[in-house]
Amino acid sequence: MFTDLKQRIGTPEVDELLAYAVIDEPDALWRASAEYRKLPGLQLYGWEEEGLLLGLTGFEVTEDGSLEIRHIAVLPENRGKGYARGMILELLSERQPRYVLAETEDEIAADFYRALGFMVYSLGENPAGIEMFRCVYEVEETEEDE
Repeated sequence: MFTDLKQRIGTPEVDELLAYAVIDEPDALWRASAEYRKLPGLQLYGWEEEGLLLGLTGFEVTEDGSLEIRHIAVLPENRGKGYARGMILELLSERQPRYVLAETEDEIAADFYRALGFMVYSLGENPAGIEMFRCVYEVEETEEDE
């Protein structure tokens, strides 16, 4: 089940998953948690089965109708089982964005987005010399949307 996690920010299960999604630098987890708590435009949802939180995604819906994925993570023992894909599909269904955007420095994550139909563009290297990628999914309009 896809569920809102805003009220559970700071719990061990949410912190564990969010820690997998943030850049490994001092205070990154604390900053991300604080942003999700304080900024009303940021949403944090998770995928639960049988009472166990298996994955989460943090995102923002922008004024232009885009959905920007800020964080996405799945417990290591549940990776490769379709949970991240499922969360993105839930967001597409529930939020009906015009575009879905994500940025990553992880080539495996870029390949994941590419496999879902995202266009992946290199943004060049960040100041640390790591290549960054911008992933863009343009939602096709259906006859109902026209």
